[in-house]
Amino acid sequence: MKNLLFGSFLFLGCIAFGQHTELNKDYTSVEGKVVEWRRYFHQNPELSNREFKTAEKIAKHLKSLGIEVQTGVAHTGVVGVLKGNNPGKVVALRADIDALPVTERNDLPFKSNVRTEFMGVDTGVMHACGHDTHIAILMGVAEVLSKNKDKINGTIKFIFQPAEEGPPSGEEGGAGLMIKEGVLKNPDVDVIFGLHINSATPVGTIAYKPGGTMAATEEFKVIVKGKQTHGSQPWSGVDPIYISAKIIDGYQSIISREANLLVEPAVITVGKITSGVRFNIIPESAEMIGTVRTLDPDMKSHIIRRMTEMTEGLAKAYGGSATISFQNNTAITYNDLQLTEEMLPTLKNVAGADHVKLVKATTGGEDFSFFQEKVPGIYFFLGGMTPGNTESYPHHTPDFKIDDSGLLLGVKALTELSLDYLNKK
Repeated sequence: MKNLLFGSFLFLGCIAFGQHTELNKDYTSVEGKVVEWRRYFHQNPELSNREFKTAEKIAKHLKSLGIEVQTGVAHTGVVGVLKGNNPGKVVALRADIDALPVTERNDLPFKSNVRTEFMGVDTGVMHACGHDTHIAILMGVAEVLSKNKDKINGTIKFIFQPAEEGPPSGEEGGAGLMIKEGVLKNPDVDVIFGLHINSATPVGTIAYKPGGTMAATEEFKVIVKGKQTHGSQPWSGVDPIYISAKIIDGYQSIISREANLLVEPAVITVGKITSGVRFNIIPESAEMIGTVRTLDPDMKSHIIRRMTEMTEGLAKAYGGSATISFQNNTAITYNDLQLTEEMLPTLKNVAGADHVKLVKATTGGEDFSFFQEKVPGIYFFLGGMTPGNTESYPHHTPDFKIDDSGLLLGVKALTELSLDYLNKK
C-alpha cells in the first residue's frame, strides 16, 4: 500500500531537471579510465581494514584533480572535498572499497590471484560484490565534477569507505567508525547518495525503492552448554549438538509462525555450528553463529526477544543451558521519501524512464544505512548484467561477474544527482 500511495503523488512538486548534455564530452573521456581502474582494483583486491594500496591509488587520483584529500579515515578510508565556484549545500557520495575472502573462479584477463589467510584459513581474495566497480565509478565522478566546478553551487564530499563487509574480529571499521571520526562534518553534509552494482539487473537499468530498501542485520552468537559423555551412552550426559538442532528449529518457527511477513520479510540464518572433536564423544558445548535480517523495527524487536526466550528455554527443557548475544551490523537502509521523490526525475533523465524500475526491498544489508541515520540519503541499484544473459551469478560467490559497459551510467547518475540537488531552486 505504501508503494502505491507513494506512486500516486510522485510527481507533485518535483523539480524539473534536464540532462546535462554539456558534460557528454567529459563522460566520454572518462569512460575508458573507469573501466581500467575497475580492472586494476579487481585484480588487486584487499580485505576490510587492509585496503592500503587501494586507498593509495584513490588518494593519488583525487589529489591529481586538485581535490582536498584526507587519508587514514577509519583506518584506510579516503575522503575528498571539492568546492564549487559558488556557495551552497553539501552532497556526500559514497563508495565502499573492500573485497571478500572468496577464491575467484572466473576466467578473466584481470582475474584476482591474490591469496591470504582469513580466520586461520588460506583463501583467495576477490571483489565478489562489485566494490571494485563502486570505487572506479566514484573516481570517475570526481574527475568529471572537478572539471566543472563552475556548475557546482556548493560542495561535493567523496567518501571512499573501507570495511563495508565488516571489520576483522576485534577491530572497529566501516561507516560507523567513519561517522565517529567526523566524516559527515566539516563541512556538514546535507544529503548522501550511493549505489550498488547488481549482477542480476541488466546493464542500463537503475532500480530503487523509497523507504526501507535493505535490511537491518544483526549478527548473533549462541553458546550451548551440555555434559560430555561417551557417544554410546547419551543418557549419561547432555548433548549440546541435539539442543542446538532444537534451537535452530525453534528459530525458524519464529519466521514461519510469528513474524507477519505481510508487513516486511525477515530471515534468521545459522551460518556456522562448531562442536566436538571425535565421532564417539558427545561434547560439552557447542557454538552457533548466524544473522537476523529485518526491515521493520517492531518486527526486529519481536524476533530478537523471541530468539532470546527460545535459546534459554529450549536448552533448559533438554537439560542444558544456553546464552545468546547480538551485534548490530547495519541499520535499515532507508531512502528518504521526500528526497527520493525530488531526485527520481534525475535518475529517469539519466537512464531513460523505461529503465528506472521500482523494486521490492531486499534482505541484504548495507552499512550505508548508518549514514542515512544521520542525514537524508538515497541508495539505488545499478545494472551490471550483460544484456541478453539468462543466468547471473549471485554476489559473494566465486563466479560473480559484472559487465563493464554498465559503469558509465553509474558515473552519470551520481554526477547529475549531485548537480541537480545543489542547483535546485
